[in-house]
Amino acid sequence: MPSAQPRSDDFLELVRRARQGRLKAFVGPAAGVGKTYRMLQEAHQISQRGIDVVIGIVETHNRRDTAALVGDLEQVPPRIIEYRGVRLAELDIDAVKARAPDLALIDEVAHTNAPGSRNKKRYQDILELLRAGINVYCAFNIQHLESLNDVVKRATDVTVHETVPDSFLRRADQIVNIDLPADDLLERLKGGKIYPPERIEWALQHFFTPKNLEGLRELALREVADSIGRTHGGGSDATIAEGLRTTNERLMVCLSSGSSRVKSMIRRASRMAGRLNVHWYAVHVETPAEDPLRIDATSQRHLYDAQQMARDLGAEVHNIKAAHAIDGILEFAHANGVTDIVIGVSEKRWYHQILGTTVPQQLVRRARGFDLHLFSIEERQP
Repeated sequence: MPSAQPRSDDFLELVRRARQGRLKAFVGPAAGVGKTYRMLQEAHQISQRGIDVVIGIVETHNRRDTAALVGDLEQVPPRIIEYRGVRLAELDIDAVKARAPDLALIDEVAHTNAPGSRNKKRYQDILELLRAGINVYCAFNIQHLESLNDVVKRATDVTVHETVPDSFLRRADQIVNIDLPADDLLERLKGGKIYPPERIEWALQHFFTPKNLEGLRELALREVADSIGRTHGGGSDATIAEGLRTTNERLMVCLSSGSSRVKSMIRRASRMAGRLNVHWYAVHVETPAEDPLRIDATSQRHLYDAQQMARDLGAEVHNIKAAHAIDGILEFAHANGVTDIVIGVSEKRWYHQILGTTVPQQLVRRARGFDLHLFSIEERQP
């Protein structure tokens, strides 16, 4: 087992984080519950106490109450980008840095920036401001959390395309859940307080159904509670990592370049690691058959994207070489103190299943001393 003693780089991480800004995230189950409103309320309260607050970017969505609450808070002018004849307003990171406030308010964390922006996603803009020592208040909906993408799809039949990596939420020093009963939210929608009149009926028939809202509300309550528990009330990354190491448990998910469901499996492994409160690895074993010169470019890109997703969700990613996949998996597991191995059901043809030569079947026979978790092709309805 790896040592549970503090490492020297843990102290360096604490020093590094001490120089960075603090992050507070306002999270809710759906649009209209009051995340931005609450963020603005708190901003006014601390501004009255002498804290220098500016609005980096806030989306009022033409909601009168929210727009009125902006009040006299200073707003950094957005950066205007021309794209296909349309003028798009984006967060101006350089202007916020030059202004150097104590606190910047930034809305719609999952937003994808316009082409030509320095960062692809707005959450990356926020991380850049934190590295510059600027504190940030931000807001987003729970369905945008990457590890919940498949769960949200199955629960609501809605595919969310703009996501925020779980590592961003874990980066938050404080997380506030903005909860609102489904009936109250529906009343707000019907009263025109969320969308304009022409969009209300469509919303009621699609995303804003009682079943969807209750499911999202439950997800938000559970995920925020789990996140707060994992961060021990808002500690630094090093403190969190140290807390995980003291459990003396590790989880390992096995990646394959040929799997059609690898991203879904990574999301589920991420949630499992979160529930167990353990450090986790995402490992790909490169056998001679999977040499980069032998597999096609599409498979290589597929694997690269999966590994990047695993990093974003908090995994430690490794690419190792071995003559046989089983040997590589078990050698890594023994060397790194892994206690739980996650692998997907084999997609090989039926005769491999009969002969018992698939990787999962071989692991069942050889992975003694490990807890083996076999993930099905389809995720169960939550």
